[in-house]
Amino acid sequence: MATAKETAQSAVEQFTTTGNKAFKDNFEKSLGVFAELNAHSKKNFEAVVASMTAATKGAETLGAHAVAISKKAVEDQMTAAKTLAGAKSVQEVIELQTSFAKSAFESYVAGMNKMAETVAASMKESASPINERVTAFVERVQTTR
Repeated sequence: MATAKETAQSAVEQFTTTGNKAFKDNFEKSLGVFAELNAHSKKNFEAVVASMTAATKGAETLGAHAVAISKKAVEDQMTAAKTLAGAKSVQEVIELQTSFAKSAFESYVAGMNKMAETVAASMKESASPINERVTAFVERVQTTR
């Protein structure tokens, strides 16, 4: 029969073994969680970089459109001024000016529509990587429940 001392030693050894195993299991689980968080953070950073790249590209495209619209407007104004200078009557000046105003307005509206489309496409493209990460996060939270 085991003595009280032997029983106590056995209980201490069992407690120590169980405690060590629990510590090891929890430590390994924590390392797994940290690795997962690190991977998640890396993907988030990559999404932010992709988003900023798309936004920058959109801004460059928008700037190029603005320059092209301005250049065309100046060229059209120069052409109109030369045409108006060659007019032979007040009636012809009025007709030419009306035609130029209509053409300028149509060009302006077309340019603004093109710029609005560019902004919308750029916003959509730059938001896409962030939206994907938010969706992944929500799915991850729902699976951990």
